[in-house]
Amino acid sequence: MTVPVAMPQSSEFLSWKDVDQLIDYLLPQLRGPDDALLMITRGCIVLGGLIAEALDIRYVLTAAVEFPSQLGQNRLAWPTFLQFPEDPLLSGRRILVVDDIWAHGRTVTTVKGRVKAAGGAPEAAVLHYKPGASLFREAGPEYYAAITDRFIVYPWEVQRGPDAFSARELQPN
Repeated sequence: MTVPVAMPQSSEFLSWKDVDQLIDYLLPQLRGPDDALLMITRGCIVLGGLIAEALDIRYVLTAAVEFPSQLGQNRLAWPTFLQFPEDPLLSGRRILVVDDIWAHGRTVTTVKGRVKAAGGAPEAAVLHYKPGASLFREAGPEYYAAITDRFIVYPWEVQRGPDAFSARELQPN
């Protein structure tokens, strides 16, 4: 297997308006109708909700996937599914798998594989696709709003989390 060439990692900070424009570009591509939307946590909870609302998909599921971090550059490690819908919830259904970004492609590819194994028909939609970083040269998301080589920071990732929360608690009103 050929290891992908490293892409530049300059950061791009998106606003809510930027996200709205990307979603507006993505939505007309989606073939639908989908029976369910499967959003990948955590980065896609906000995006998945926005897309489910825009497409009026009421059958919304979540998947949480974790890859071992101690293996360093071994990107072929088996993941742990921390949360995943039971097979009967997926079987015989068209499933729109949504994530914010396809970088290496491991997470989305793993989720799609598990949906297929359960008898579902998955298609992937992401806001950003990084083909230069993808480990899957012959595959990619079926739908994407933009191609990038940058490190994307979404508005729901800025100044949030335990560290930011603690800092806000300590500041006087």
